[in-house]
Amino acid sequence: MADRAPDGDLTVALISDVFFDADAERRLEARLAEARVAGADLAMLPEIPLNPWSPATMDAHAEDAEEPGGPRHEALSGAARAAGIGVVGGAIVRDTVDGLRRNTALVFDAQGRLVAHFAKLHLPEEPGFWETSHYVPGHQAAQVVGSFGMPVGIQICSDINRPEGSHLLAASGAEAILAPRATEQRTYERWRVVLRANALTSCAYVLSVNRPRPEGGVLLGGPSVAIAPDGTVLLETTDAVAVVRLERAAVAAARIHYPGYLPVRARLYADAWDEVARGGD
Repeated sequence: MADRAPDGDLTVALISDVFFDADAERRLEARLAEARVAGADLAMLPEIPLNPWSPATMDAHAEDAEEPGGPRHEALSGAARAAGIGVVGGAIVRDTVDGLRRNTALVFDAQGRLVAHFAKLHLPEEPGFWETSHYVPGHQAAQVVGSFGMPVGIQICSDINRPEGSHLLAASGAEAILAPRATEQRTYERWRVVLRANALTSCAYVLSVNRPRPEGGVLLGGPSVAIAPDGTVLLETTDAVAVVRLERAAVAAARIHYPGYLPVRARLYADAWDEVARGGD
């Protein structure tokens, strides 16, 4: 087994694989065990990794979603516990209060306990990504997760393209932003620009793992990536499992150099956004 990260640092595995076939649970456990042996404390999976890419069509099916604590939740929890590693996974979760479905990141610790969840905020509706036909947007901003030594935050795919979410997480204390996604190979260069800009301007690590291959006629695929707080690309790969170490010292250094030392001006922007909100989203 590789050396563990020092206190406060975090080693993350980017696992570009999906798990919805007959052998899914065994393969999921094997992938997490592989990540753990490679030294990872936390593994990140792609967007809704235990579903086929459901938004390939407009047709939503009951079996695509589950109640809180449903079978996909249990599979992720059990695999995390078996491998002894934290996991960022997800499912389409049906709310028990309003009955609505949301694309929800589920974060488990190494004992398989759910420590955070976050529903995707920004949903596309276009060929291959008919997401508003399958679930509704979340209604709460992402929170910082403090269960892994280094504080982390979650964004899901299109959320990355609204950088105020990244900036809010960083201002709230997140030192790494983890972004499961499902994007096409042909659009990767655009995503790469946004991911680097979010890392540089939030002075936080930004990590994103993609679904690995075309599904349902949608040309999904393209690299998983890890970007340092100064905008340097640390890892860019289509390997199924890749591991990167995140160092808190790099975050601290970025935040004392330009643009990290610039003031956040939270009240000024909060007031301006409040004016926008009063005019309608």
